[in-house]
Amino acid sequence: QADITDLEGLRVALNKENEKAGIKLTMLAFLIKASAAALKKFPEFNASLDASGENLTLKKYFHIGFAADTPNGLVVPVIRDVDKKGVVQIAQETGELAKKARDGKLGPADMSGGCFSISSLGGIGGTAFTPIVNAPEVAILGVSKSSIQPVWNGKEFAPKLMLPLSLSYDHRVIDGALAARFTTYLSQVLADMRRVLL
Repeated sequence: QADITDLEGLRVALNKENEKAGIKLTMLAFLIKASAAALKKFPEFNASLDASGENLTLKKYFHIGFAADTPNGLVVPVIRDVDKKGVVQIAQETGELAKKARDGKLGPADMSGGCFSISSLGGIGGTAFTPIVNAPEVAILGVSKSSIQPVWNGKEFAPKLMLPLSLSYDHRVIDGALAARFTTYLSQVLADMRRVLL
């Protein structure tokens, strides 16, 4: 789980500041940006494995897909070069691609070339799920609905907005210890987005 208490406060404040400009920052945009930071730190996750399972390609770019539910089923549009974009631009692009997905207007180029994917069920609910890796990628992040939970801070329990994270990965490339380090770091980034500046 990631403590997104401060991040949600920032997101709400930024949305109020940018309301007249029509910019709406979603938690997904922050998740995409934070994932790029984690992929940089753990390059094994920013890879693809060919069908034979013998050739691993480490990517030098950061194209992140996000699952979009449409009337015709699930699709995974891809935001390209996430590491070079700000959260506002990522939010705008996810909004545009999600609309194209709902309207059935996504082209093959909109859904190809991803390095890593995010599947969010936050709008539906639930506390955890097991997303299926979108081959030839080697990992996918599942995000469930955030909720206020009591968290021990060393002196007392304090209410924190916690975001459940589920990571699925290909064991031919990634082992459990590395996956735990990846999700721990991702949680740290989400708790303090200043880490993306490092």
